[in-house]
Amino acid sequence: QVQLVESGGGLVQPGGSLKLSCAASGRISVVDAMGWYRQAPGKQRELDAVVASDESAEYADSVKGRFTISRDSAKNTVLFQMNSVQPEDTDVYFCNIKGQLTTGSCFDAWGQGTQVDVSS
Repeated sequence: QVQLVESGGGLVQPGGSLKLSCAASGRISVVDAMGWYRQAPGKQRELDAVVASDESAEYADSVKGRFTISRDSAKNTVLFQMNSVQPEDTDVYFCNIKGQLTTGSCFDAWGQGTQVDVSS
């Protein structure tokens, strides 16, 4: 009932920048927390950053000061600006959006994942 579409992944050199985008569509009434996670092969998905409905944000220590999460609530979109990327940032990145449907039910949706490769 809610679809998330991610874009913006790709190959970037160490020290470079990349911007990820995730747009939600469907019968959405309210959007609560929006977040970005990363996952390496064979490992658990880890939270990089989350932004609340009041636009307050929290970050994992590994990305604090380098990555910025932001949201456009009118467009149900969450962005992830990645600066000063390093090879250890190479992962598949997933967006996650939580909220309520027009039916009143809650939803917890994931994007399809986008690959980020940091290499020279």
